[in-house]
Amino acid sequence: MTGWILMLVLALATGAGLWRFVRRDKGAVQFLGAALLLALAGYAWQGRPALEGRPKPPPQRQQIPDSAFAETREDMLGRFDRAWYWLNMSEGFARRGDTQGAAQVISAGLRDSPNDPDLWAGLGSALVTHADGMMTPAAELAFRRARAIAPEHPAPRFYYGLALAQGGQFDQAEQIWRELLSQAPPDADYRRIIEERLAALQQARSMGQIPPAATP
Repeated sequence: MTGWILMLVLALATGAGLWRFVRRDKGAVQFLGAALLLALAGYAWQGRPALEGRPKPPPQRQQIPDSAFAETREDMLGRFDRAWYWLNMSEGFARRGDTQGAAQVISAGLRDSPNDPDLWAGLGSALVTHADGMMTPAAELAFRRARAIAPEHPAPRFYYGLALAQGGQFDQAEQIWRELLSQAPPDADYRRIIEERLAALQQARSMGQIPPAATP
């Protein structure tokens, strides 16, 4: 009964509030009356005021694991510089599943620092992730831009190889990584990362998870 009383009060209040706008138009008055009657009929059909209220909990956000780029970038690119700030923010978007937002954040960073090779490499990786692991023309261009800015920097080539591997081009990725490893100084910290990726390729091949290396 309480539900019906509240519904009637709301209907009367709505009608009174709109009356001064429609009173001079007979058709508008009829339309208002029909709308209020329709609302009351809908409440009579589906309204269930006796049910106990149960507020719906907020949807749970799925936490997505870090990408291979996120797992290795601090060792490859360093920490706490300007690029680190933008890349760290981008990864926050990626963890929530917003891969487009992740790429847009890095693009914003590039407007601030257009000649930062780390950001260009990060943009290429973000675009590949957004494309579900496929190397798009935009991602290819970003990696090329990174290498053009810093041709001796290992990160652009390493992450280009990583993107190729994500797209199933394992032979090309292995060739890039082996070339990088042969050029790396013996005491370079990033040697370990490249060696781990090459070992992972070999293990996946031995277990039949990816095709064997093509014979030259």
